[in-house]
Amino acid sequence: GGSLRAEQYALDNSHTSIVFGVSHFGFSHTYGRFNRVGGKFSWDNANPEASQFVLAIDVASIDSNDAKRDEHLRSADFFNAKQFPQIIFQSTSVRPSLKNPGEGLFDVVGNFTMHGVTKEVVLSVRKMGEGLGPYGKYRSGFSCQTTLKRSDFGMTNMLPKIGDEVAITISFEGL
Repeated sequence: GGSLRAEQYALDNSHTSIVFGVSHFGFSHTYGRFNRVGGKFSWDNANPEASQFVLAIDVASIDSNDAKRDEHLRSADFFNAKQFPQIIFQSTSVRPSLKNPGEGLFDVVGNFTMHGVTKEVVLSVRKMGEGLGPYGKYRSGFSCQTTLKRSDFGMTNMLPKIGDEVAITISFEGL
């Protein structure tokens, strides 16, 4: 609402999607998703710089529409879900986009931890909208598209046959 403080939101997993795509031998792109995501965010319309985001992805929830491949992706060859059960993004700063000011786009800087490696990333995040949902609860939603190099996080198995650049789409809603 129009309050003077940041509104607190809990991530709504049923309206949150994290989809990735990666080249398979240059023949095609293989897509998958993570089915379980937790987190929270605070958003301050009057002062977006005061906003914060935390997303925690359950690595074992990976789903590439192939059970055998998913087992392989969970293994030490790739994500090593036993040792590194979560992928975590924690924002450190939020600022209006320098490239597209005034379009609801924000540069969200933060620490991205995957496979035991933490790197600073800048995500271009679009505020989609906010308002009352169908059951009267106040909602706010965002989307983001980015690419990461998996080799930056120590995931080098099967390079370059399985691509290094991973395209990621994130869309999430909070209550």
